[in-house]
Amino acid sequence: MQTRRQFLQQTASIAALAAFPCATRAADSGIRLGFSLYGMKTVPLDEALRACAEIGYRNVEFALMPGFPTEPKLLSADARKDLRNRLKSLHLDLSALMINMSLTADDAAHAKNLDALKAAAQFAHDLAPQQPPVIETVLGGKPPEWDNLKDRMVERLQSWAAVATAGRVTMAIKAHVGNAVNSPERLLWLIEKANSPAIKAAYDYSHFQLAGLPLADSLKALLPQTRFIHLKDAAGDSKKFHFLLPGEGSTDYAAYFKLLKQLGYNGPAVVEVSGQIFNKPGYDPMAAAKKCFAVLSAALTRA
Repeated sequence: MQTRRQFLQQTASIAALAAFPCATRAADSGIRLGFSLYGMKTVPLDEALRACAEIGYRNVEFALMPGFPTEPKLLSADARKDLRNRLKSLHLDLSALMINMSLTADDAAHAKNLDALKAAAQFAHDLAPQQPPVIETVLGGKPPEWDNLKDRMVERLQSWAAVATAGRVTMAIKAHVGNAVNSPERLLWLIEKANSPAIKAAYDYSHFQLAGLPLADSLKALLPQTRFIHLKDAAGDSKKFHFLLPGEGSTDYAAYFKLLKQLGYNGPAVVEVSGQIFNKPGYDPMAAAKKCFAVLSAALTRA
């Protein structure tokens, strides 16, 4: 039975949502703005969820790594049920689970990764049984190592695919400017070689921007395989770079969202605050979430 306090909290959340007209337009566009709780590591989980809903986000990504409040081993069956109900009461979808594994791990670490993936798949179904979130990860290695690592990475990815298939989840794998898979071509090659419907792409333009690739070229190449999008800015180049909040760099998000619509993307577009940012002294996760939403919702309206 719902307590009076719970009722008042829920009512306050709904009222707060009504105060954000941009949130309604964002939700109606087909592109669903979200926030990754990777950028709210130090915030109590319920507080983070309430803040995201009140700001106007329509979905969240959970980080499952050690040290984060959504690490699966920290949440019992009852806690998972409560969390599922909390997401529902706040009208928040769970779009993704960040797990951050490596395809270049040694045998022992690879076995642990498979166990972590099994746990993530169970977690996905416990929290969103009707529409389990994708499991999102980068892939490890270094760019110059690609030719030596790629065949082994395919074998590892096929093992991930088997676990994901058995767990009835989709993995969204992401290129990273500092990893062996650092380009659309390498990411698409790996997905093709995995040859599994359980393996799709996560798109994050910031990594291709640092390599000097145009938005339209990288997006058109990857979007047919893309099931999840991260949003952030970047400055520098592939050798020396730092990541920024959306709106702090040169990305034209109105043009970005317009292109997504033209290409038929209907799905989550989720702010990822880099560890380069949230590990700095003085980082304010609530201020960052509000700032990003203001920039992105305005761009979505213009698009």
